[in-house]
Amino acid sequence: MHDYYPIIDAHSHLWLRQDTEVDGKRIRTLHNGRSEFMGEERQMLPPFMIDGRNTAEVFLSNMDYAQVSAAVIVQEFIDGMQNDYLAEVRSRYPHRFKVTGLLPYLQSVNTAKVEELLNHGFCGMTIPGHRLRRKDGSRLALNSQELMQMYQVMDVHHAILSLALEPGTGQIAEVEDIIHTFPDLKIAIAHFGMVGSEGWMEQIRLARHKNVMIESGGITWLFNDEFYPFPGAIRAIREAADEVGMEKLMWGSDYPRTITAITYRMSYDFFTKSKVFSDEEKHLFLGENARRFYQFEDPVHLPYVKNMSE
Repeated sequence: MHDYYPIIDAHSHLWLRQDTEVDGKRIRTLHNGRSEFMGEERQMLPPFMIDGRNTAEVFLSNMDYAQVSAAVIVQEFIDGMQNDYLAEVRSRYPHRFKVTGLLPYLQSVNTAKVEELLNHGFCGMTIPGHRLRRKDGSRLALNSQELMQMYQVMDVHHAILSLALEPGTGQIAEVEDIIHTFPDLKIAIAHFGMVGSEGWMEQIRLARHKNVMIESGGITWLFNDEFYPFPGAIRAIREAADEVGMEKLMWGSDYPRTITAITYRMSYDFFTKSKVFSDEEKHLFLGENARRFYQFEDPVHLPYVKNMSE
């Protein structure tokens, strides 16, 4: 329970069914929340989600329970292309979700498709930059000619680039080039800069640029070994805030992946219960920064409902 202010999840995922291939390895929905994942069976969803459907309606139930007003849906190659489903989600629940598009970047970058998605209400595009390796080991550069053409289209539409980077500093110069070329393009750096990896603070420092934000999607996964209440994550958020300012950081859950280990509320209340941050810093990190950056208007007010165990 918290003194009410809108909470917004800046990094989450939805899909109807996983059925894809990444790096030549199969990913597909099995049963009881499990998936075949690159040669092994993994618990992809909580075991009570027995049909493997990670739907907006189930997520909304979690959001209402946890008092999360709205969420940004980003995409990942490992879930398969979800553009069609996310178009439906955005149409059905425009006040609760912002959705991003995804293209098969290693195969082609279709700027006409980008135009279509942005014209149909998608707030931006996701690039899983950590999965741009080709079969020969080379990598598609984030500032390649075809991707720069996509950013130009996005810039015209005032769209947002959700960008996950490889651990470390290998893609920093490419991102700096994008920022220099399109200084008004909004960019959200995912996974809190892959905190814990060498050079993670260099990813955080990208937020020194005016239109770059950092979101914490997956931070509880990155500190899974220490588990709740994730003291290492608290220290990392404090360090990042001291470096670039709390107004540049946004909470993200990485739902539903992280809730195989913890509840959805636990993915943020380790932060709300911390005494390291002021009330104003909590307000900024958990909602206000994302509300402003993604332009959520009038986030829904969700009352606290007591558990039967209380």
